[in-house]
Amino acid sequence: MTSAPFAKRRLNPRFPFFADAEATLPDGTSVRTQLAEISCQGCYLGALAPISVGTEIRLRIWHHITSCEIEAKVIYLHSGGGLGIFGMGVVFEKMSGQDRTVVDAWLGDLAATRAAASRPSPRN
Repeated sequence: MTSAPFAKRRLNPRFPFFADAEATLPDGTSVRTQLAEISCQGCYLGALAPISVGTEIRLRIWHHITSCEIEAKVIYLHSGGGLGIFGMGVVFEKMSGQDRTVVDAWLGDLAATRAAASRPSPRN
């Protein structure tokens, strides 16, 4: 399944975001992952083991000194193209207010960085 239909339906911007994460499956199995992108409604993960589309997970994300836990669901899966890494689109389903604050802070920093990078440099 390709991500093109999802790209057309995105309502919120995604930002490049590199963080370590762990997905806990319903049976208690843990899968180590890394985030490559994040938005306020979901993220894109890379992992050595695929997680099936439709699987509900508990996602724990660590970035610098902050972390959060989010109930989420895998909505699409890309094979690694022979590289052994699987990409997964994940939608956030439930998170506490504290965890939302953490995600919003990350997104605020990313938006500010993007805005600063897009400003024209002053001419001397």
